[in-house]
Amino acid sequence: MTLILSNDDVEKLLIMPECIEALEDAYVEMAEGRGITRQRSDCITPTSYSDEAIYGLKSMDGVVPKLGVGAIRINSDIVTNPMIGNTRRRVKVPAAPNDRYVGLVLLFSTHNGEPLAIFPDGVLQRMRVGATNGLGVKYMARENVETVAILGSGWQAETQLTAICAVRKIKAIRCFSPNRENREAFSTRMTELLGIEVKSVEQPEDAVKGADVVMCGSNSLDPIFFARWIEPGMHISSIKKPEIEPAAVRAAHKVGVHTHDTSPILVVAKGANFRENTKGAGWNSANQLDFTKFPTLPELIAGHVKGRDNDEEVTCFLNNLGMGYQFAAAGSVIYKRAVEQGMGHSLPTDWFTETVHP
Repeated sequence: MTLILSNDDVEKLLIMPECIEALEDAYVEMAEGRGITRQRSDCITPTSYSDEAIYGLKSMDGVVPKLGVGAIRINSDIVTNPMIGNTRRRVKVPAAPNDRYVGLVLLFSTHNGEPLAIFPDGVLQRMRVGATNGLGVKYMARENVETVAILGSGWQAETQLTAICAVRKIKAIRCFSPNRENREAFSTRMTELLGIEVKSVEQPEDAVKGADVVMCGSNSLDPIFFARWIEPGMHISSIKKPEIEPAAVRAAHKVGVHTHDTSPILVVAKGANFRENTKGAGWNSANQLDFTKFPTLPELIAGHVKGRDNDEEVTCFLNNLGMGYQFAAAGSVIYKRAVEQGMGHSLPTDWFTETVHP
């Protein structure tokens, strides 16, 4: 039988500390060459939804032989790039019927090839991003960090905070985002969730000054953290390349990246209004940096390189590109728990297999 799960199921089956643990173990496999992943691939075309939007068909996959699973994550997206405040944003539109997004994870067995599970990517998507940056903190930030600045108050910012609180004893959090209503609501919600005061502040400098760790968790295609804000011993973290200006990356004593791949494989059709590939912006930001010279998170976790030598160093982690490998590692935990707890809906595996040679 093939298990069909919902986002609600995933949320009940996987918590942040377990996601961090699953990725941490799987990254050791990758660093030692026993786990593999494929570079993300995006097909970009015009869409009849609007002249300002684009259609994106995105896929990424990876295999963790130790866990006996492989996974592919597929997104079918309508994307816009509006200006919000002083920065250009990447905004997905829930354009599918009933105002919904489309993202799926397909989990397969490496033992016999069968499809084990199919579930939406939404909850796991933001959890694996948070867990990745949490691991960046674990292996690069000072042991005694207590104060966090979060730049952003959207759906990605929440798991950034739950992840850092899972790997460090945080005592104070300050939040800035351009929309006061959003950041105040976010701060109130996260204070209740974490049991730690999350203070909404009026300017980014108010959040950053005196922070041990600065976490960027936005949908901005422009820099939101700058070199002039760096302080001794600080750890800086981003969920995408454009968030930290290149001068700030160069100012760090040690820089770690998620992967040496700097952008997806992009195939863009003529007529697509694809702003994320413009010169010096989006995927083309920070091109003056040689990412191949930075150690990857799997290398840091496996102990091939050190993330920090002393408490005065400034460290920076760039979660520059996601991996399908993450969905295999965390997906295996979700599937195992679902089977144990009898969650989800079972469908005949024959519906997803065939007798005709492919």
